This record gives sequence, structure tokens and C-alpha cells, in this order.
Amino acid sequence: MTQPEALRLAEKLEQGYVAHTTVLYPAAAELRRLHAVNQELLAALVNLRDFAVMSNKRQVEYLDAGNKPPAEVAQAAIAKGETK
Repeated sequence: MTQPEALRLAEKLEQGYVAHTTVLYPAAAELRRLHAVNQELLAALVNLRDFAVMSNKRQVEYLDAGNKPPAEVAQAAIAKGETK
């Protein structure tokens, strides 16, 4: 299994390797990517929580309104967050 990009970059930073083009810029980009994934995962968790407490009738109405099933949304967010 390959090392996740975030951990590889963290290791380089800890070693004092701070070349802008090979470490700092990629580290900044990876932090932004992980932040976006984190926001998406949090939104998916809130959606799952809210869906779980809905009545069956309300769940059907939610899905009939064209909303994606919360588990599908969560799976998409998880896939984005998996090791790059």
C-alpha cells in the first residue's frame, strides 16, 4: 500500500525539506483538498442523521423529491476521501 500524500508531505516538512515547488505548494493543495473532503463528509453525516430520524413517510417524500439516498451521498464522499 502506498503512503497517503498528506503523510508523505508531512514527513518531508518534518525533515525540514521546504522547497516551494516540491513540498510547500503540494502540501497547501493537499490541505485544501482534505478540507473540502472533510466538509463533504460532515455534510453527509448530517444528512444521514437527519434521514435516520425521519418517519418512513417523510423518507419516501424526501426520495420522491429527487434527493439522492443519504447512503449514496455518503459513499461518494468516502470515495473522495480515500487514500490518494
